[in-house]
Amino acid sequence: MQEQRKNIEMHGTGVSPGIAIEKAYIVERTRVRIPRYNILPPYIDDEIRRFRKAIETSKEQLEKVRERILYHPDIKEQAYILDSYIMILQDVAILDETEKRINTERINAEWAFQESLNKFREIFERIDDEYLRGRWMDIEHIKDRVLRNLMGRIEEGIADIKEDVIVIAHDLSPSDTAQMVHSKVKGFATDIGGKTSHTAIMAKALGIPAVVGLKRITEIVKSGDTIIIDGSNGNVIINPSDDVVDSYRKKQRKYFLYTKELLKYRKYNAETVDGRRLDIMANIEMMEEIPSVYNYGANGIGLYRTEYLYVGRKELPSEDEHFEIYRCILEKLNPLPVVIRTLDLGGDKFVSPVQVSDEINPALGLRAIRFCLKRRDLFRTQLRALLRASIYGKLHILFPLISSYNEVMEVKKELQIVKIELSSRGVPFDQDLKIGIMIEVPSAVMISEFLAREVDFFSIGTNDLIQYTLAIDRVNEQVSYLYDPLHPAILRMIKKVVDDGHDAGIKVGVCGEMASETMCIPVLVALGVDELSMNSISIPRCKRMIRSLNYSQLSALVQRILSQRTSNEVERILWDEMGSILERDWI
Repeated sequence: MQEQRKNIEMHGTGVSPGIAIEKAYIVERTRVRIPRYNILPPYIDDEIRRFRKAIETSKEQLEKVRERILYHPDIKEQAYILDSYIMILQDVAILDETEKRINTERINAEWAFQESLNKFREIFERIDDEYLRGRWMDIEHIKDRVLRNLMGRIEEGIADIKEDVIVIAHDLSPSDTAQMVHSKVKGFATDIGGKTSHTAIMAKALGIPAVVGLKRITEIVKSGDTIIIDGSNGNVIINPSDDVVDSYRKKQRKYFLYTKELLKYRKYNAETVDGRRLDIMANIEMMEEIPSVYNYGANGIGLYRTEYLYVGRKELPSEDEHFEIYRCILEKLNPLPVVIRTLDLGGDKFVSPVQVSDEINPALGLRAIRFCLKRRDLFRTQLRALLRASIYGKLHILFPLISSYNEVMEVKKELQIVKIELSSRGVPFDQDLKIGIMIEVPSAVMISEFLAREVDFFSIGTNDLIQYTLAIDRVNEQVSYLYDPLHPAILRMIKKVVDDGHDAGIKVGVCGEMASETMCIPVLVALGVDELSMNSISIPRCKRMIRSLNYSQLSALVQRILSQRTSNEVERILWDEMGSILERDWI
């Protein structure tokens, strides 16, 4: 091996924690090149039949993978992902569009199908929200499968791998990941992908370390190369030296013991040593994640996003579609509370039949509650479904991006209209339903004492609050370094919201990334937050940290923390006062 081929380091996005050290196995799945050719009129029907056969073959393949998932206890609930893929293959709009193209343009099925799906791509790529943008990859996976079946390409079977390996690929679909059940795959790394993809969710469920978004790893790695992947921080090392391997073996053992120790805390309450208890909730985007809510010991769902119901479709979701999903979630979680956030779309995020005008700055435009109050017909459809579902569990409704008192009053007015409508029809709903608002903009912080008198709880969305307060776009690489959750202005804002909420007798939670960050948890506890909501996998670590804290001692630090000029000064106080606790969770 040439010396320059040793210790090549790459960095991507860690989507499933853990460390794997094995030989590389390259999945050669180059993009399918699509031919375009004309079909003579007598053969149009044959071409349509060929297309339908490829669709049926693709469905059969996915159904077999789904059956395999159902027999695995760790990921059987993830069968919903394959269900969603099968539903895409049954989408009448897509099928009709493709057959129409074959008929009218007299072109081959491969080209017609590709064009039918690709028209959505530009819209998806403009979406700022990473989760929603990532849904395009689901359609890409479906497209590739159908095209391979149309062209008679045989897909490489990951389940057939005979030795321990790390899979290297341009991309992997959830069905690829599902085939890793009981396989020899110890980890994977891909050129593309994001942390909110279905593939990432599957990897977490299986406990397979994974790094995605490496851009060129398939160009650099050769089959047989030794690979280290660290799914916790996104690091990948190609052909590491013996010293580096030894170092990572030690880290691997340490991480194994660390996670084993953490899982013990799933069943415990998040309670400080002197008795201050917090509720630790889970943020989820889809029903497939519900098992993780229980597996990691959440006290309920603190944020369920409903945006995905609207994207990538030609028709708006019906009231009954909304209702069935909400009912299912509430039944599965009952009696635990479920906070469902109303539509947080608009501007650059909206992908549906509803026309939204282009905006120069969508983040400051017609989105979230502003959009809902402009399109009250859509808003009332969702509210009716939520109220109808409320009798099946413990539902709390959360309204996003509130910036004024008038907005809260308008929201309550709309809710009352829907309640009267349902009552007149004899439709039951929870009469004691709790409502809350997200505190995400500085104006809401400044009037939080008035807002607190009108709602049952606050949820501080720290991701947007930091962005709007510090005037930065957190996805803009030029200014993302300014994104600072411990900025003194942010901490003072949180303290004001907590105090105003408590004065009004309501609970205050945090549902942004800040809720699960090691340095931020002690500060949020000190500031008096009642609830933290986060990705499920972070819950045991958060519980363990809280059970190591002394609330009385932290409360004594609040004024010192709030009087600091910079986040570095805040961190210095934290390290001085609780360095041993922070070090233990700094993996």
